[in-house]
Amino acid sequence: MKKSKSMSLLFTILLAVATLGACSKQQTDTTATTDTAGSDSANFSGKITMAGSTSMEKLANAVAESFMIKYPKVTVSTEFTGSSAGIEAVTTGTADIGNASRNLQDSEKEAGIVENIVAIDGIAVILDKTNTMTNLTKEQLVQIYTGEINNWSAIGGADLPIVVVGRESGSGTRGAFEELLGIADLCKYSNEINSTGGVMAKIASTPGAIGYVSLDVVDDTVITSDIDGVKPTEESIKAGTYLLNRPFVMATKGEISEQTELIKAFFAYLSSEEGKALIEKMGLITVD
Repeated sequence: MKKSKSMSLLFTILLAVATLGACSKQQTDTTATTDTAGSDSANFSGKITMAGSTSMEKLANAVAESFMIKYPKVTVSTEFTGSSAGIEAVTTGTADIGNASRNLQDSEKEAGIVENIVAIDGIAVILDKTNTMTNLTKEQLVQIYTGEINNWSAIGGADLPIVVVGRESGSGTRGAFEELLGIADLCKYSNEINSTGGVMAKIASTPGAIGYVSLDVVDDTVITSDIDGVKPTEESIKAGTYLLNRPFVMATKGEISEQTELIKAFFAYLSSEEGKALIEKMGLITVD
């Protein structure tokens, strides 16, 4: 009888130990899973849509690609339809972010759109490679674009008609260029082209042509003109000595703090050291 009671007590003790061990293991496993999920950045998933400025194409594509590498479960889609179209897209909710290569208009802000400046860009005045007029004044630019001067010989250049090239109405680059020179709605264009690449190609292939593009896209198919003796460089833009500079805006409907966790993470990435390094790699200037 005593032996039977001893065996029963031993069995009870062993059962209790096993149960406690199992509970302890289950608690440990659950905690580990929670900790991993909380710290694993790869758990971000979903889609971000951006639309807008063609001048921001290089930056937007680079940021999208880099962000998707960092967060493999995220898709970032980009569309380049012009600054005003991008703001319209974010206003109507067809895009999460509206890219604009200009400051927002009061009417856009009144519609609840927030101006998030992510970089500063210079606007380069570009010429075909045979042009010798590589140091124009602000006044000469104004006279060229308003039609007061229509031949390069009038300002010391070759006897050659000036082909005035610009962007289409609604372009952020055009808006910024005209605003900075004080010639909004006064320009007389020979050609209005709806993409940055199109302007570059037109200038490169047209003797006597003049145009403007984002500084970061300039390549060796064209040359740039100084303005009032100042070259369009990162240093001159940072110093504030180069006339033509403008913001690159990634606009949202409402403040960043009101966006989804994924959108917040996207902007946090842009302001991180990694994001700033990417912006500088694109030939742009960080905002801080």
